[in-house]
Amino acid sequence: MADGPIRLDETTRAAVASGRLVHLATINPDGTPQVTCIYVGWDGDEVVAGHLADHVKLRNIRRDPRVTLSVEADVPFEGFSPYLVLKGIARVEEGGAVPVLRRITDGQFPPPGDGWPDGFVTRISPRHLAGTGPWGLAT
Repeated sequence: MADGPIRLDETTRAAVASGRLVHLATINPDGTPQVTCIYVGWDGDEVVAGHLADHVKLRNIRRDPRVTLSVEADVPFEGFSPYLVLKGIARVEEGGAVPVLRRITDGQFPPPGDGWPDGFVTRISPRHLAGTGPWGLAT
């Protein structure tokens, strides 16, 4: 993985923010992978996700911030279905989940109304890209 953040082109940004479910892989305390599906978007050059509860993925990130995201991409590509793999360093912030979730899901989640917990926001700084399509060969 690169030492610092990487530059992201518009194709990469569009693939990540396409509204498709993204697979997030974190590392369990015993070293095994933990994978879950989340919705993500962008905040500047960071990938963001909102979480209403303190799930295993968040506890894993606090302990070991290395994460990997994978997403199927809707880009023209002949042959294998294009997908993007993004490796990065994540951090968890308390609060702010509802506005982030509503922004990245175009207001679809959580449903309107009060009473939702403040939750958590995950911010991921991309360090490496791979996949098929514009991102090169599979890792």
